[in-house]
Amino acid sequence: MSRSIKKGPFVDTHLLEKVEAMNRANEKKVVKTWSRRSTVVPEMVGHTLAVHNGKKFVPVYLTENMVGHKLGEFSPTRQFEGHSARSDKAASAAPGQGAPAAPAGGKG
Repeated sequence: MSRSIKKGPFVDTHLLEKVEAMNRANEKKVVKTWSRRSTVVPEMVGHTLAVHNGKKFVPVYLTENMVGHKLGEFSPTRQFEGHSARSDKAASAAPGQGAPAAPAGGKG
């Protein structure tokens, strides 16, 4: 379920205060944050936030297309290693490794 329009988007206050302070001072620096739940608001556009993914901080440059999304969407927590090749699967199911070998000579 989405958040009520009456309430507005959720942004952690400490993060919003840091971004607004940078806007007032007209400076651009990377801000580290653990707040993956915060929504990107228009005041954040043009800044770089280092969003924690559970292991390290991933730098995310915020653009207009990201407004309305959560910061956690741009910092993946899992790394996809790819599917195993078919030859790897065939080797693991080869006879002699738990599967009985077929009898030689056909009908027996």
